[in-house]
Amino acid sequence: MDLILWRHAEAHDLREGETNDLARTLTPKGERNAARMAHWLNQVLPATTRVLASPAVRTQQTAAALERKFRTVAALAPDGSVDALLDAARWPEAREPVLVVGHQPTLGLAAACLLCGTAQPWSIRKGAIWWLRCRERNGGQQVALLTVQSPSLL
Repeated sequence: MDLILWRHAEAHDLREGETNDLARTLTPKGERNAARMAHWLNQVLPATTRVLASPAVRTQQTAAALERKFRTVAALAPDGSVDALLDAARWPEAREPVLVVGHQPTLGLAAACLLCGTAQPWSIRKGAIWWLRCRERNGGQQVALLTVQSPSLL
């Protein structure tokens, strides 16, 4: 199974007096970076890829840059857990690749958990993706990091 973790692109900070973190939108730079990463992803993602996004506006905008259907999953909200993310993605049983558009620190914790077996505070840059693959090897499962891409490198 392939699991692609995509952190939302750069978003506006909460303005003084605002309390709704889910309503924050992408900055113009964030919109450009989301489009740049989406263009790259559309060249390499299989058509069967299932796309899941947090309900936060900034993740919805990031996912929309793909111009593919995606499903909003409440469990992927900023306060979501690694277990909720992995359950939503059906890791590692899903037959199709899954792209999760989400937030820090959950994405970094999930990457560390899958690659090292323990949750550690790894940082995933805004707008970047980490592409992981689970495969059967020598009677067990092995997780490999296939690539890390940042919109600034594309």
